[in-house]
Amino acid sequence: MKPSQKEPLWTRSFIMLMVGNLFVFMSFQMLIPTMPPYIKSLGATGFEIGLVTTLFSIGAVLSRPFIGFMLQYKARKPLVLFGAILLLIITFVYPLSQIVFIFLFFRLAHGLAWGWSTTVNGTAAVDVVPNSRLGEGMGYFGLSVTLGMIIAPSLGIYLYQVTSFTNLVYISGMLGIISVILLSIVRYQTPEDVKQTKKEELTFSYIGSLVEKTSWYPAAITMAATFGYGSIITFIVIFGEERGIEQIFLFYLANAIMASISRPVAGKWFDEKGPKGLVILCTLIAFSGMWVLSFAYTGLHIAVAGALFGVGFGSLIPTLQSWTLSQTPSNRRGVANGMFFSSIDLGLGLGGLVFGIIAPFVETGTLFQISSTFMIVAAVLTVFEGKRRRRVPQQAVS
Repeated sequence: MKPSQKEPLWTRSFIMLMVGNLFVFMSFQMLIPTMPPYIKSLGATGFEIGLVTTLFSIGAVLSRPFIGFMLQYKARKPLVLFGAILLLIITFVYPLSQIVFIFLFFRLAHGLAWGWSTTVNGTAAVDVVPNSRLGEGMGYFGLSVTLGMIIAPSLGIYLYQVTSFTNLVYISGMLGIISVILLSIVRYQTPEDVKQTKKEELTFSYIGSLVEKTSWYPAAITMAATFGYGSIITFIVIFGEERGIEQIFLFYLANAIMASISRPVAGKWFDEKGPKGLVILCTLIAFSGMWVLSFAYTGLHIAVAGALFGVGFGSLIPTLQSWTLSQTPSNRRGVANGMFFSSIDLGLGLGGLVFGIIAPFVETGTLFQISSTFMIVAAVLTVFEGKRRRRVPQQAVS
């Protein structure tokens, strides 16, 4: 291949994997906002409603070290399909849970399956993307995550309002079936060092499979940024009710559009110039979007806030994922990917919890302003990482 030629990115396997992952996220995310009102209808207390998110996050974080360890020596295809099928089965059993305790048990199981599926799907994507186009490829793949997280919740709320929870589950299950079909026809590429590794040669350590030492720093930045985002996903609907803004959906719509437009540009920037400047810029744009949101009183304000946040946060997360994986040996990318998604789950979960405690004492717009400071924290951490990396070569030369 000539130096001027790029390695192919848009292969059949990459497209099928990306679209299949979109349907995985659509199937899952459309149920998220409908879980609290459904379990409330079963007679759940406020504490039990809170456990809907908490138990799920616990399950996701608990499962990822185990699947990260398995990805060091197992082929990709059976792991991807097992995760997708497990998610599908758990989705279809939700209507059977007419007792709060059973519903919460299913929620924990769903978290375990979600941790499995997101880890293996992201790792499989890294394997089929050329290393020279990792930032660009994972940027496009990240669209399947972002669009699923933005579009599906609104669709789920609409369907819950016009039909029953059971019918919503069936529609979600149909999307899950499509994802299984698409993921089954992908031609996966397991790295050679993974093929040559035997389980007996490895020693499982839960902490060792939870944290990848070579790339923990970008994951820490991810946790800081998603901690700030936790206030938005928890309180934006309540914020719209407080301000009398009926077009709160415009935040998600503008977010999705601008994230889709900016993502490819950010991916190419990553490949050509690296992550540091891009991460700092994205965090500052996301910060400005949160402040515009805090002052919003009209649908136009909401749309502008969503557009800014879509450019900033929508490009930030795949950039941080690419950064994390680019620093990781190929046989440890499953561990690193699990660590990355766990940092998102922990950031969102802890952010929602902490800002939920603060919420009764401040106006929701003020809450967004407070939480926006964690975007600045993420930017500062990125600056310190750049200084740390410059010190290492100097010490080595001396």
